[in-house]
Amino acid sequence: MSSNVNHVNPGLTPRRAAATDDVSRDAAGQDTAYLEPSFLSRLGWTDWVFALLLVVGAGFALSRYGQWMNVYDKGVLIAAVPTFALLGWHWKPVRLLMIGIAAFSLFAIQLYQGDLARAEQAFFLKYFLSSQSAILWMSALVFLSTLFYWVGLISRSETGYSIGSKLCWAAVVLGFTGLMVRWYESYLIGADIGHIPISNLYEVFVLFSLITSLFYLYYQRRYATRALGPFVMLVVSAAVGFLLWYTVSRNAQEIQPLVPALQSWWMKIHVPANFIGYGTFALAAMVSVAYLLKQRGILAERLPSLELLDDVMYKAIAVGFAFFTIATILGALWAAEAWGGYWSWDPKETWALIVWLNYAAWLHMRLMKGLRGTVAAWWALVGLLVTTFAFLGVNMFLSGLHSYGEL
Repeated sequence: MSSNVNHVNPGLTPRRAAATDDVSRDAAGQDTAYLEPSFLSRLGWTDWVFALLLVVGAGFALSRYGQWMNVYDKGVLIAAVPTFALLGWHWKPVRLLMIGIAAFSLFAIQLYQGDLARAEQAFFLKYFLSSQSAILWMSALVFLSTLFYWVGLISRSETGYSIGSKLCWAAVVLGFTGLMVRWYESYLIGADIGHIPISNLYEVFVLFSLITSLFYLYYQRRYATRALGPFVMLVVSAAVGFLLWYTVSRNAQEIQPLVPALQSWWMKIHVPANFIGYGTFALAAMVSVAYLLKQRGILAERLPSLELLDDVMYKAIAVGFAFFTIATILGALWAAEAWGGYWSWDPKETWALIVWLNYAAWLHMRLMKGLRGTVAAWWALVGLLVTTFAFLGVNMFLSGLHSYGEL
């Protein structure tokens, strides 16, 4: 994903802006892209060591936990190796993220020693690395990250931006660690209860917060600007605020057995794809807020150019739409297996279709009619309201076959 917009960005990181021209040309204007080395030839020894660590990690997981995996679980694990290798080669900071998550998760698992009661006995589990503790730390770090991003924006402080960015990375590490440890904890409760932690409202709100934060961190590096952090982290903070309220009011952090309809391998691929869509749609909406503010002269000098904001908005919606489309197809296949039909016009299905049609129309108008500017920004913002109702409002006001948890 590249941008051909030349600009001076507020909130620039020290590194060179990553957005470059798509085509390399020599002094005579001739296309020289074919002279560039291939992608694989540009990889260094650290890239291959990283890939090897992924292979070793997958092998360890298969040997240690393979008895609890079915053929689909093993297939997903094996496919994850080249997928994460390519991700790590393309976006190098994510390597440390993966290594950090693996290290903290394995340390926590070791501390449990097969006994769930140690969550209240072992110091590091009780205060840092049990699933609930890690997710609470994630929540606190998200709030602090949002605060420092705003300090950076309002005061034009690179220190504020830098601290906000580091806190966001730390929140992602601890949040994913919390989910990994929660997965293990579910098996400590009982082999028949153990499941991937994306099955109820508590777990998917954690997932949404992490995916949105992670995509923002990618765009932050891709476009070499931190000035969007204050806006994107607001929606993440709102999600975390709801998560904490839901935890306190409903004791939602307790691990529950899966209902029969969710006892399917489809859940492990449908839900993550769905929430990549939700997360990137939310990111696009908050970028549209920045766009509308800059257009009206509010914080204008502190924000990136309108062209960059428009490009980020488009890229985020395009990625989200692709994953949401995949998730919708997977959901139909799952419904056929669980309920005997691909589509039943259940409220969740109906609103998922409305979300899909909304962003399909946005992209159609963008690509076919050149949609830009104020209308595109307001449409992306309204899209967040539609998406929020599909995600949360259906659970609150409508009843049906689909539910991550009741409010």
